[in-house]
Amino acid sequence: MTGAPPTQAFMLRHLFFIGLLGISAGTEPDLRCPDYVASHAPLVWLHSDDPYKPSDLLTHVRHTTPVLDGEPIRGLPSLGLDNLDILNESGDHVALTSDEDPTTFPAWIFGEAPDATGKLHNATPCVVIVVEKSQQDVDAFYFYFYSYNEGPNITQVLEPLDRLVSGGKAASGMHFGNHIGDWEHNMVRFRDGKPVGIYYSQHVDGKAYGWDDPIISKADGRPLVYSARGSHANYPASGDQVHNAALVDYCDAGQKWDPILSAYFYRFDPATFTVTSLVPPNSSSSAPPPSSNPTSFFYFTGRWGDVQYPDSDPRQETVPYFGLKRFQSGPTGPRHKHLVRKGLLPDRRRRQGWMEWGVGIYMSLYPCCFRGWRSWVSLSFVIVTLVGIVLGIRSVFRRCRKRGYRKLLEDDIPLDDRRREEEALLASSDEEGGEENDH
Repeated sequence: MTGAPPTQAFMLRHLFFIGLLGISAGTEPDLRCPDYVASHAPLVWLHSDDPYKPSDLLTHVRHTTPVLDGEPIRGLPSLGLDNLDILNESGDHVALTSDEDPTTFPAWIFGEAPDATGKLHNATPCVVIVVEKSQQDVDAFYFYFYSYNEGPNITQVLEPLDRLVSGGKAASGMHFGNHIGDWEHNMVRFRDGKPVGIYYSQHVDGKAYGWDDPIISKADGRPLVYSARGSHANYPASGDQVHNAALVDYCDAGQKWDPILSAYFYRFDPATFTVTSLVPPNSSSSAPPPSSNPTSFFYFTGRWGDVQYPDSDPRQETVPYFGLKRFQSGPTGPRHKHLVRKGLLPDRRRRQGWMEWGVGIYMSLYPCCFRGWRSWVSLSFVIVTLVGIVLGIRSVFRRCRKRGYRKLLEDDIPLDDRRREEEALLASSDEEGGEENDH
């Protein structure tokens, strides 16, 4: 009789089944967020005088209405974070528009203040997105959401440009550059699980630093981030921070906020441009609970706030000379924040306008050349230099004329040549006269 005994055959089948389970388990993707993403996650210091705190994403959506070309989109179901991308059917210009007039400052735009430990209890304003660039390199993006961004006022404009903002509501302290919705972020780059650099988003730009740069302060291996009052731009240090050459952000260690305590966690696939929900770090679960990390909001391509109001809107104002509006359009979401990049900075850098470029040059020269008595010295130097250039060009031009053109005198023409010329002239006249007489 051939074949294995029944007991042995049972054991072989059992081992084979276990092997299949091991193979299938090995092929399943790891749905846990790496622990080092939490161990080196930024700690944020909110400004002590900032009334606009981190805001819950779902609360923000529920207090807005999708608007396209100034008209609400009709026939939509109740919107949430799990179906927000249905708005993409109407195109990329949909704006989540506040249901209340923002100048009345409804309660929901103020967000929620963290407790003494830095935790939020009724809001989830943070989105962590892990981008695996290779087996060694991983970028972890930490996005922070606020329902309102308050721009600068006259006190935040550096001299002497502050003198140009005279009269009207701008001079009275009105803030400009405000918008509904505000996405800010840090990015930490890891190599073999160890941080090597960090990026800070700041308004339309940002700055990047090596992990060991002395400007980066840390607490238990976590970098400290100082969120500017109102604008929520991120900086590595407290104090006054100059941006866009002529504006100032205010930062201090007001309230501590630990973003990853109230966050959604995802893995981003650059090839398919899709996200997958992840289990939070240090969690005992092996898979995220159903609908705990909704992904639909990530794919929303529109704006998370009102479109810039037209000049005809009574809420809109314009700063003289610079054209800065009191209310600007709200931002787009995390999918538009350069999740795939070679360096710490985004690969595509924005182009400066001619006015911003000119202001930058002027402000860089102002302390040494144009402030106070220096302006007269600089002006005199510029005038002397210009006069010298003009005189030099004139002198070179005169020398070129003298070398190229010299008036000939009679003594310069040989006698034989002069006679030939006279004979030629006489002969020519006779021939021409004879021809005329023949006709």
